[in-house]
Amino acid sequence: MTDRVSESSIRLRAIIEKAIEDHKITRDEYDKIINIATEDGYIDQHEQALLRELQQMIEDKHVRFVI
Repeated sequence: MTDRVSESSIRLRAIIEKAIEDHKITRDEYDKIINIATEDGYIDQHEQALLRELQQMIEDKHVRFVI
């Protein structure tokens, strides 16, 4: 197994970091995150960690959904 970070993980990280900096996320940004994570049909360990981190921040209200 390789620990190489995929291109989609890098793109995913950039979008999630923006949401963290803004403390908000739109439905479009969230949909884009999910699409990037699933575009290759496989969610690798880096993508899983990023998605878990974002979900935890949403649950803890560090990042909130905006309309």
